[in-house]
Amino acid sequence: MRAILVREFGGPEVLVPGEVADPVAGPGQVVVGLAVADVIYLDTLLRSGWGREFFPRELPYVPGGGGAGKVLAAGEGVDPAWVGRRVVARTSSGYAERIVAGVDEVVEVPGGLGLPEAAAVLHDGVTALSLARVAEIEKGEWVLVAAAAGGAGSLLVQLARDAGARVIAAARGERKLALARELGAEVTVDYSEEGWVRRVREAAGGAGADLVFDGAGGKLGRAAFEAAADGGRFVTYGTSEGGFADIDPQVAGRRRVRVTNLLAAGRPDPATVRELLGQALALAAEGRIRPAIGATYPLERAVDAHVALAARATAGKSLLLIS
Repeated sequence: MRAILVREFGGPEVLVPGEVADPVAGPGQVVVGLAVADVIYLDTLLRSGWGREFFPRELPYVPGGGGAGKVLAAGEGVDPAWVGRRVVARTSSGYAERIVAGVDEVVEVPGGLGLPEAAAVLHDGVTALSLARVAEIEKGEWVLVAAAAGGAGSLLVQLARDAGARVIAAARGERKLALARELGAEVTVDYSEEGWVRRVREAAGGAGADLVFDGAGGKLGRAAFEAAADGGRFVTYGTSEGGFADIDPQVAGRRRVRVTNLLAAGRPDPATVRELLGQALALAAEGRIRPAIGATYPLERAVDAHVALAARATAGKSLLLIS
């Protein structure tokens, strides 16, 4: 079968199309024929060799974290009724025509929801709902979403809007800001422009945002922390600047800002992931959230997907179309 292989850590050029053996379902597993593979920024970091203490990868490997398609085969102990169902699967690979997954790693796609939309919430939907749950968004409060045009950020804009919050979206460039406004942001700020933190604080009445979601990390994440109001909440999950936003705990304590790092807290347990993924799929099927798919590429052009993500050229979600 066709797949993308990483034989050495490095830049996007190490993503090489190749042929690998078809996977076989073992006990408790299914084989999923992927139509769409999810692509997230974390894929680009792992490809470069970053984060192996959190996300171990042994060379060579097929990158990705799953996708959407149909169950082609069921292993021993799996109900054969799974065969033929449209599903999403979260696994440790995904840039391939077929993947194997434990039956507890697949969730059926609701009727009426397209496979691209289902793949688009596979990771970012779970992340956005996890963030919203941790943050406890309140009606009427000012919420800043930094990296608001990303896969998770664009969903957070919608979740905060639906919770009755007043949303400030920060992103880079008018195209991304226009997407955020379309999704429900009341105020948009370009964080590539000088003074953007001051504009956020002014928009939120001068004190700053009651709640900040940081999807950027690094230097941008530390700047977003400055936009939080004293006594507010700062929830970070971004690594697009090459690392987490390292907030000085003494400064946070002095300002009474509650800081939560979703990634540093570790991965949620499988049951929680499954619950959140089912909820994300249901919300998307009901039209309550709309995954903003900004770019699609054929499998063989995975390099282009990674280049665009690294350059922050994509507004919305990136996907690989396989079949």
